[in-house]
Amino acid sequence: MSSETHIVAAMDYPPRERADAAGYGWPSVQDSSRPGTSLSGYDRRQVGLRAGLIWLSIGMLDASDTVFSMRAMGHHHAWVALFVTLLISWLPWALATPLILDLGRKRPPGLTSVLAWLLPHLGAFAVTTVVASAWIAALEVLLNPWLQPGPSRFLPLLFDRLSGRFVSFLIFYVSTVAIGYVLDSRERLGLQKSENARVNELLTRAQLDALRRQIEPHFLFNTLNSIAALVREERSDAAVEMLVGLGDFLRRVVEGSARHEVALREEMEFLREYLYIQQVRFAGRLRWSVDVPDELLAAQVPSLLLQPVVENSIKHGIAKQTQGGQIRIVALRTDGMLTITVYNDGPRLAPGNETPQAGIGLSNIRMRLHSLYGNKSSMVIRDQTPGGVEVSISFPFREN
Repeated sequence: MSSETHIVAAMDYPPRERADAAGYGWPSVQDSSRPGTSLSGYDRRQVGLRAGLIWLSIGMLDASDTVFSMRAMGHHHAWVALFVTLLISWLPWALATPLILDLGRKRPPGLTSVLAWLLPHLGAFAVTTVVASAWIAALEVLLNPWLQPGPSRFLPLLFDRLSGRFVSFLIFYVSTVAIGYVLDSRERLGLQKSENARVNELLTRAQLDALRRQIEPHFLFNTLNSIAALVREERSDAAVEMLVGLGDFLRRVVEGSARHEVALREEMEFLREYLYIQQVRFAGRLRWSVDVPDELLAAQVPSLLLQPVVENSIKHGIAKQTQGGQIRIVALRTDGMLTITVYNDGPRLAPGNETPQAGIGLSNIRMRLHSLYGNKSSMVIRDQTPGGVEVSISFPFREN
């Protein structure tokens, strides 16, 4: 523990930015997830590569299963030619998949009429089916994997493959379109969550900025009133010293105005400047002490957290006593929470007013704590025995 801990110069911490939503390995949501947009060249290559790997896996499975099962049953075919034919027969589908997904993005269901959505897909399915059937027929004519006697004719094979694989090709096409819609929906949902988080962060920052701008003039007006009181009392030297201290304090406030959280050491330095100003005002009537362990000085706390609390303690506690009084600031860490207490030995709370209505300063702190930490933060004002009032503020402990 250290009671008057020497505080080093504050470091400037850059504002934290939330990460964008993670992609799913398919086309970039920022480039192509919007209805009516097509895939960029990079996205098309990525989808083509993944589609090629998927169809290659299907071809390997189909070729291996067919060849090994037929050999086990005692059939006699040109096994190498049959394996190659079955393996590369899926090439048209691998090439068509990026185009089918692109068509699905440009023609999503629900944004056009059923007919306007269905006709392009029927055309794409027909072209893909004919091309895939023709490719299989051409391979069988060239390689004759089934060892058919006599030369095979292309057109009969084409019509045979069209009729034999129509249903399976239809299932493949519908599945490809459906998978594309599912992936697009997931990406759009990820983008929406990312944008919502970004908007919420911007709103929170705007609220914190507004709250901070509320507390700064509040402190400034009170201090200027104190300086005016010193001038009326013809305490010119004290007024000048207080103005110098106010200038130093405001310089620190301006330097840290872009940050909503600062290190506790920096916050204590802010508070030290403020207490020096108040010591000039109250002469020997104000006494204060700080009990903050060195290991807590790196903890992140809301900026300008303690000054309004101390100001409130001086106004409602020290200033009401002819002999003045003492301010004691203590910080401790328990169960992952940082608790900072500000005690003054002034008058106790009025009877029946154990939960007083806070002014601008304390209300401002409550709102900022809720904006930064939600329900994990608290601020309690309570009487102490044998006398005095304590303000206790707790929020999650974390270091930058």
